[in-house]
Amino acid sequence: MSTLVIFGAGDLGGTVARQSAAAGVVRTIVMVDEAANAAAGKALDQMQAAPIDGYATRISGTGAEDAALPAAVIVIADRFGAVSQEWSGDAGLALVGRVARMAPTAPIICAGASQLDLVDRGVNELGLDRRRLFGSAPEALRAAVTAMTALEAGCAPADVSLTVVGRPGGWIVPWSEASIAGRAAPHVLDAPALLRLDDRIARLWPPGPRTLGGAAARLVAIALARSPRRPCAFVVPDPLANVGQRDDAPAMTRRGAALPVRLGPSGITAIEIPSLPSRDRVRLDTAMQGRPA
Repeated sequence: MSTLVIFGAGDLGGTVARQSAAAGVVRTIVMVDEAANAAAGKALDQMQAAPIDGYATRISGTGAEDAALPAAVIVIADRFGAVSQEWSGDAGLALVGRVARMAPTAPIICAGASQLDLVDRGVNELGLDRRRLFGSAPEALRAAVTAMTALEAGCAPADVSLTVVGRPGGWIVPWSEASIAGRAAPHVLDAPALLRLDDRIARLWPPGPRTLGGAAARLVAIALARSPRRPCAFVVPDPLANVGQRDDAPAMTRRGAALPVRLGPSGITAIEIPSLPSRDRVRLDTAMQGRPA
């Protein structure tokens, strides 16, 4: 049992804290926010809810960034305010850099829907280990697509297994690898039904802060528990990895994208590229191409 440090005490950060506490995978949770009193007050509220929600995790709030020093996992969330704002842009990147130096071995999970850019820039500009910096928002989208697919198929979400890959504006569901109640999804839903689902996916993005917070909490639990589950995450694959390009294509700097991953306490242990039809492979690889390093 160890410490989870969450940067941001807004709606997203508060949800990550509460759901991680309920999962019971860490001993302590610290919310760090410039609005230190607000972070401390939110932590106190959550501690008072502990007997009702049935968790024993200790939650506290502070304004001191050096709270990251003992962290086993760090989550970058949203700043407290009248309208919560996800850490992003140059300020978000600077925070990621400071946190990475303070806690040089802890995985850093960017929980926000707008934080793919932080993952991109953290790896390609700051040179952070691509196994250590990743985003959890695609797991929130995967959960929403799973629920929508279950509704279409008339079954429980637990009966649906699927993944989501790509980037905002270009999401892809590999239906050939998806299953519904143990059967291949194309054998349960006909082509028009799958097309309807594909058409609806764009409208599911971005998920709300509570859905995003739940996804981040799931990735924290999967990583620390060494679970065999394969969540979806924003990652930056190795530039030499063949994601869909021709074998003789020049190596390019990879941009981040949602892909299924395996996680452990140190971060990503494997990125698992799903089998895609030729058209979707080209779409995915084109989306991930950047300028040469």
